[in-house]
Amino acid sequence: MNDIKKTELIEYCKSIGLETKGKGKNDLIEEALEYGNNEIYQAIENGIEIELLTSKIKILAEEYARNLNLKIEDRKEEMKGDDNSHYLIYRVLGITTTKGQLIDEYQNTGRFLYKYAGSFLEEAASLCFKFNNVEGGKTLIENNQGQRPKIFEIDFLDDNNAIEIKWRDATTDGDHITKEHTRVKAIESYGYTPIRVMFYYPQREQAKRIQATLKTVYTGVNGKYYGGEDAWEFIKEYTGFDLKEILIKIADKRTPENESK
Repeated sequence: MNDIKKTELIEYCKSIGLETKGKGKNDLIEEALEYGNNEIYQAIENGIEIELLTSKIKILAEEYARNLNLKIEDRKEEMKGDDNSHYLIYRVLGITTTKGQLIDEYQNTGRFLYKYAGSFLEEAASLCFKFNNVEGGKTLIENNQGQRPKIFEIDFLDDNNAIEIKWRDATTDGDHITKEHTRVKAIESYGYTPIRVMFYYPQREQAKRIQATLKTVYTGVNGKYYGGEDAWEFIKEYTGFDLKEILIKIADKRTPENESK
């Protein structure tokens, strides 16, 4: 919530009935978080936490879908003014102008889809952890293992469990292993148990090898690494909420898997 613009924060606070006049951003964030925590506590007390969680994930999906569509349409409009002189080279390689336009369009808009899909899933997973432990949340720690970066972010700190949430990690950069090893060692030094949750494995062999190495890094400090189906199962067993089932139901209502339906 720290990344949210103050104007957006004010609108959100007003929508949930909070007074905003004369209050700074930090105060508004604190009150909004307190409101959210109390809402979860109340749902738990009334035995309707799964209904509230599902509702919040649905709203989150709608928000991401709306923003994604706006980004894609804006980029398509922007591309109409692009310099397409490079299509000459496409044609030399046997790619027609029409096909080249489609390739460029998919390449540009695909980046948005990948980014928004990842952010949505990671935020939805965080909600499951939040409903399991309302007092847990995103946490920053100093890097006491090196100079860069100065700060590491823990996606969700649940007591001593420092949970890193990734929808997919397709990096092929060898330096990624060194950076992640430093991060894991820093987390361990604070007395936390590093846990990595990654829902989808990368497709390329080099990226797969890096993930295999990262798994060794985590187990080397008595941490945990859950990838693919193991990640979904971990969420279900750890929080008591079947995130995958929730998402399947939302997806089937929005866009049936068989699109001819």
